[in-house]
Amino acid sequence: MRKIPTLFVRDFERDNGRYVTREVNPGCEWVLDGEGIATRKIDGTCVLIRDDGTVAARREVKPGKTPPPGFEQVEADETTGKAVGWEPADQSSFAKLLAGIDTSSLAPGTYELIGPKVNGNPEGYAEHALVPHGSIPVEVPDRSYDSIAEWAAAHPTVEGIVFWRKQGDPDAGMVKIKRRDFRTDRRSLDRC
Repeated sequence: MRKIPTLFVRDFERDNGRYVTREVNPGCEWVLDGEGIATRKIDGTCVLIRDDGTVAARREVKPGKTPPPGFEQVEADETTGKAVGWEPADQSSFAKLLAGIDTSSLAPGTYELIGPKVNGNPEGYAEHALVPHGSIPVEVPDRSYDSIAEWAAAHPTVEGIVFWRKQGDPDAGMVKIKRRDFRTDRRSLDRC
């Protein structure tokens, strides 16, 4: 659950980092070289099923705040100072939603919790569910800035794309790009 780098460099001079430029983030060139697989970025909240079957939920702790009991920090965001990690799911704000999902047959790994009471339900699910990360491949005609921006504009209900250098192995490398990272105004795209 380490922070996944964004494919393109953010434009902090022009718009305080809200949008990306055409410049590829260092270390992410493999995506434009055609390596790896493109998968749909699901809009929910991250959940971990451990090898022993216990479930943890992603948690951010703001600077100066006390972490919840059992919190396991994975990393700290240098920009915001937030600690990011896992807390036991049964004490998280998603405990009731997760209690209604049978996780006993799910493989260890990370999942996205989606459904009616998660992030306004952008995925449109009638019930709460766990979707394995990297499980929905997408086709992007080519991996140029323009092609990815056009794909994002053509898929307004999709949060974005996560590129996996080796499918199912987050340690091999992952890169993301969100639909909202691009300017939607065609004239703005042409000026990038």
